[in-house]
Amino acid sequence: MDTQLAAAAEYAVPFMDLANREFWAGARAGALMLRRCTACARLHWYPRPQCPYCLGDTRWERACGRGVVYSLSVDRTGSTPVAVAYVRLEEGVTMMTNIVDGDVEGLAIGQPVEVCFQPDDEGTPLPMFRPAGA
Repeated sequence: MDTQLAAAAEYAVPFMDLANREFWAGARAGALMLRRCTACARLHWYPRPQCPYCLGDTRWERACGRGVVYSLSVDRTGSTPVAVAYVRLEEGVTMMTNIVDGDVEGLAIGQPVEVCFQPDDEGTPLPMFRPAGA
């Protein structure tokens, strides 16, 4: 595990329960899962069983896994820089994540990225993003 990923995984402690079981099953299969409201049809992040817009029921849907960097911060306080970003997915939702597998100095707002799954210390695949085509 590279040091940038190790720094990110150090803080990641996913909480798994019945409400997010499908999300983690998707992650293990390499799929980023979102929830869509069955009443108003809006997608939202983070996954939850009730729509935050209309309180309707939601269902799981596979995201394409592509997006662009919306906002970016690089933490250079440690020995290896760590990139944290908001990524706007093609589906329209924005999620906070780490950007991995690339030169953090070359990252830019508007840059295309794609989801990748990196294991934490316990082997749980966490959704992160890397520059598209990396």
